[in-house]
Amino acid sequence: MPRTGGGPATDGPTVLDDWTVPARPRRLDALLNRLGLTGTVARDALLAAVVLVLTASLLVALFGFVVDEQGLTIGPVQGVLLTVAACVQALPLVLRRVRPVLCLGLVVACQVVITAVSPDDLSVGGIPQIIAGYTVGTLLPARRALAVTAAAAPVAALAAGATALVTGNDLLVPVLNHLASGLISYVVSALVGTTVATRRDYTELVRLRAAEVVRTQHATTQAAIFAERSRMARELHDVAAHHLSGLVVQAAAVERQIDTDPEAAKKGTAWIRGQGKETLDSLRLIVGVLRERPGSGGPGEDAHDAPPPGLGALDDLVRTARALGDTVDLERSGRPRALAPIADAAFYRVAQESLSNARQHAPGAAVRTAVRFGEREVELEVVNAPAVGQGARNGARASNVARASNGARGSVSNGGPERAGMGLIGMRERAQLVGATLTTGTTPSGGWRVLLTLPVPHDSRPHDNQQRETQGGQG
Repeated sequence: MPRTGGGPATDGPTVLDDWTVPARPRRLDALLNRLGLTGTVARDALLAAVVLVLTASLLVALFGFVVDEQGLTIGPVQGVLLTVAACVQALPLVLRRVRPVLCLGLVVACQVVITAVSPDDLSVGGIPQIIAGYTVGTLLPARRALAVTAAAAPVAALAAGATALVTGNDLLVPVLNHLASGLISYVVSALVGTTVATRRDYTELVRLRAAEVVRTQHATTQAAIFAERSRMARELHDVAAHHLSGLVVQAAAVERQIDTDPEAAKKGTAWIRGQGKETLDSLRLIVGVLRERPGSGGPGEDAHDAPPPGLGALDDLVRTARALGDTVDLERSGRPRALAPIADAAFYRVAQESLSNARQHAPGAAVRTAVRFGEREVELEVVNAPAVGQGARNGARASNVARASNGARGSVSNGGPERAGMGLIGMRERAQLVGATLTTGTTPSGGWRVLLTLPVPHDSRPHDNQQRETQGGQG
């Protein structure tokens, strides 16, 4: 991970920012922003100014107390040069995070001047050297940082040795003194900076990983919520399309019969009342699933665990459709076999949706529903004739519609855009869920055909208590 400086963050707040950034640095960062110091150079310029003031204050203390107590002699010119060089040494800190190596080089150059004008027994330096070495350690790779600071450490010692040779003073003591000072100021500071940078990189890596975990968990949760919403939308659509459409049809019939045949109207209203109760019960089951928490043992969980209707409930479904005035034939062929509960429910829901679509789009048309149990597959076919009075008009148009089904698993071949909607989407999703093939489209006569085919293993266990039967026109 590349190392970066400690300047202000350019991005907005992210996950776990409150955990990674302590409150005090955040307050300092906000204060600097209010002062207009939002850039790296601007903030380092403030640091350089502070260091310059501290250096000047320390030099005043040095000249006023230490020099007198140690018996050192510093002339006026020497004192001015030493003060100017020490203060100028703080200025390169403006570049410390932009050009850290250049900053270190300028600090070392100023240190050479300071060493040259200082008395032999006096070593002046400190704050700019430590900051420059620390910055190199935080921004450069560890090996390069140590190499750069190790090269800078003996420079001041060489300058002190050269000065001692020129003045004829003792050579060993000032060289060792400045060498030790350089190692501490540069190399040790760089090691501290490298340690801090490594810790910072590790903390950032932990933050990124934690943020990724949070994002992944959030995405997984959202996907689960979306899937559950889709499932509930299909269930609600099934209830609305089947029960409510039947209520509307029956209510219209009652409205026509209320004056001419009051007895039939009474029976119709009784049927509407029963169908409405059944609709409410179905909606309560769905709402219970939404309301109850898993493992609570409440009614919602019981509703979720209740087995959904399957092929065995087709008789009731057909009887309900006939009670609404639909002409529906139910045929069964082959030896019935046990299906997985989810597949059994898928067949029922597709049949329910197909009958509702026929009632809505082709009112009064005859509907043929067939369930075929084969050796290798189970089929459900629902075919409705054109709406009454529309057969001739739709026949010519249907001849131009492709009738080849899409053989892909769980695929849908839509025969007309007017029929595409939540119903076909729900049937397609149910087919995909159980590995079945769904084919829909117009018939040559202008009607509509839905075919659901589910491959089954050859050794799938048939219902032993049921015999092969063919039932035509019987519910």
